[in-house]
Formats: sequence, structure tokens, C-alpha cells
Amino acid sequence: MTEGCIISQPISRTDLAKMAETQFGDWIKAVVDLSRGVMAVGGDLHADDEALLLKHDSRQQDLWGINLFPEKDGPEWIEFDSLINIRPGQGNRSRGVDDERTRERIRVLVESLVPAELGDE
Repeated sequence: MTEGCIISQPISRTDLAKMAETQFGDWIKAVVDLSRGVMAVGGDLHADDEALLLKHDSRQQDLWGINLFPEKDGPEWIEFDSLINIRPGQGNRSRGVDDERTRERIRVLVESLVPAELGDE
């Protein structure tokens, strides 16, 4: 099991791409905490990143699993797909993120933590 790390300050896409290379090649799993404004990356499973955030005072209802493709641009660089997202009690019945407002909040958070222009000129 590979434990990920929590990102609370902006990093470059280049740095994220380097992290991805050590795992799945061109992509990396991540879990965002919409309440705390942080993201865990680098676990073998979304559940590993989720557990790391829970250990650091996150609440499960604030956590959403995604996949990031640092080399892609536009909306294709964030994929909303994770088993941890299946939670009928919160109205999410799929591996995706069914609510568009929640997807947009995730996009805004991820792009604030991994801005395209930080070190990527």
C-alpha cells in the first residue's frame, strides 16, 4: 500500500505529473476535501487517500474521489470516477459526481491547488 500526501498549497502540474509517473504513468488518483480545501494524492486506491484525509480530521461527506491527468488540458484533465463516491444517503448513486454544482466546486478546488500556470510556462 502506498500512502499519499495531502496538498494544501499550490503545486505545479509538472510536479503532479512526476508524482503520477511513479504510480499509473499519465494519471494519478486524488481525493478532495471540499470543506477543508485540501486534496490527497498518491494512494494506490482512492480509499487510501480518503483514509489519509480522515486521519487528519476530514469528514467523509466532504470527500470526493477523482483521477487527474496532468498532461491534459481543459475539462479532460479531471475525471470524476471513484468507488468512494457511491453514497446513496447523500444522493450520489454512481461512481461519478452526479451534482453539477459539486463537480464545479471540485474543479475550482483542484485548479486552485494545481494551477496550470504555476511553473508550467
